[in-house]
Amino acid sequence: MSDAGTVTLEDVRRVAELANLELTPEEEPRMQRDLNAILGHIAQLNQLATDDVPAMAQVGDVLATGHAEETGEDLRVDAVRPSVDRRAVMSSAPETDGRFFKVPKVIER
Repeated sequence: MSDAGTVTLEDVRRVAELANLELTPEEEPRMQRDLNAILGHIAQLNQLATDDVPAMAQVGDVLATGHAEETGEDLRVDAVRPSVDRRAVMSSAPETDGRFFKVPKVIER
């Protein structure tokens, strides 16, 4: 972006290119306006005083503290376990090389 919080048409074209999007010349100004509006909303959010707002719970913290039982959360233990049988899964695929699914190319560049 050229200025902090301001998206130019050149920025829109570069982002569209990176995202492999084909925007028409009519869509570019609308995308610019939308992106600048989003950045404006983010700037408003950044002005909020959040010092007194507690951090949101993290799953790891809930499991580590045993807090899950207190809150009624029922979380599965993150443990290594056997996965599905690759051969069985590949046998039901329309096309495979034995290790991976083969799918038609959907992105042209």
